[in-house]
Amino acid sequence: MKHEGWEGIQDLGASVDIPTIGVLERFEASLLGRAIPMGMVAASDAPRIRERHVLDSLRAAPLLPAAGSVCDLGSGAGLPGMVLAMVRPDLRFVLVEVRRNRAGFLTDSIADLGLTNVRVHGRRLETFREPVAVCLARAFAGPGRSWEAASRILEPQGRLIYWAGQSFDTSIDLPEHVSSRLFQTPTLARSGPLVIMARQ
Repeated sequence: MKHEGWEGIQDLGASVDIPTIGVLERFEASLLGRAIPMGMVAASDAPRIRERHVLDSLRAAPLLPAAGSVCDLGSGAGLPGMVLAMVRPDLRFVLVEVRRNRAGFLTDSIADLGLTNVRVHGRRLETFREPVAVCLARAFAGPGRSWEAASRILEPQGRLIYWAGQSFDTSIDLPEHVSSRLFQTPTLARSGPLVIMARQ
């Protein structure tokens, strides 16, 4: 692999070729050059932007469906939706982001990177009404509110992928009437689990 620092990416279950690595690096540079100055990513994360944000987003790659649409709830700087759209060009992604400056950053990034499978919904989540196979919730809200938002647009067999903290406890943190399973990523040991939620 010509690009350095991506050796562990295959361990995350993401099938990524060299051109895609190049696109990920361009987006990483945009996070450093634009998203941090705009306050969309913490300045303290700059030295570890790849592990903390890009690779953390890619943890969900093996959990995505074989086909269909994916909605990123409160996408912010495009984490995780934009990153996952780069490695799964066969899926359709919608990035929901009501804040105008962040939606503008996402729209510019899509154009700059030449992505054709992702679009921005720059309005409140309540105005998004298309059924989707998967919702993504990373730094969006707590598990209960995330499930409430996702369940309104998920297809009957749809799933929410929720980025949980290390202290997540299924016995107290899960919403009612939800089935779940945890997905751990050994290569990013400091990260909490991904929680896959679905209707019972």
